[in-house]
Amino acid sequence: MEMKDFSLQGKVALVTGASYGIGFAIASAFAAVGARVVFNDIRQELVDKGLAAYAAAGIEAKGYVCDVTDEAAVQAMVAQIEREVGVIDILVNNAGIIRRIPMTEMSAEEFRKVIDVDLNAPFIVSKAVIPAMIRKGHGKIINICSMMSEFGRETVSAYAAAKGGLKMLTRNIASEYGQYNIQCNGIGPGYIATPQTAPLRETQPDGSRHPFDQFILAKTPAGRWGETADLQGPAVFLASDASNFVNGLILYVDGGIHAYIGKQPG
Repeated sequence: MEMKDFSLQGKVALVTGASYGIGFAIASAFAAVGARVVFNDIRQELVDKGLAAYAAAGIEAKGYVCDVTDEAAVQAMVAQIEREVGVIDILVNNAGIIRRIPMTEMSAEEFRKVIDVDLNAPFIVSKAVIPAMIRKGHGKIINICSMMSEFGRETVSAYAAAKGGLKMLTRNIASEYGQYNIQCNGIGPGYIATPQTAPLRETQPDGSRHPFDQFILAKTPAGRWGETADLQGPAVFLASDASNFVNGLILYVDGGIHAYIGKQPG
């Protein structure tokens, strides 16, 4: 193996929902090793926000408005990317939502919405890019899974169901299309410090840590929250030729939570 195996020079990478957060970090890492980055978001103002962020980072990216749960819109976006940028070599199914509602209080409509965005959309987008990957003779698909692909927790029944399904969709894509030199793997982030999790890390009025912050630190051998930068190396590896014989893997980037039973009460 040579270091060039980690290069994405000349590759076209589509990262869904990558205007900010984890998707933005992954797309930025891809750009740093040579990929041409394209991304989508559901509204023009989010796409514009993303384009400004990429420009500020010195990254040339193209953004598209697209609802990834709309199959016709996704097919049209992929066709437009192929015309304007090139055939998609790398897909990261990053777009997702969570609804923290106790199961007995959650409507079927709310449950379906989470499943639609977090599970149906990766199916729809993957289905749209796989035929061209087959014709080209290679392709990389990375699904952003979750620790909830393995664990349950109160108030996240829809999210856990979707992410558990996404784990199995990942394995099935690997099984069905590995013969065409397409590798489909997943990344399962641990608890990552993002603007969305900031309220859970705020210092309390008495100077103590937020109870959930204490819980996460106690469950994580690394003793800290992850940063979006912690996901960049694993994503580059799974998008590059260095992982050509890695298929159907869910790589948990969680500071060791999966390996740890937790601290004994004092």
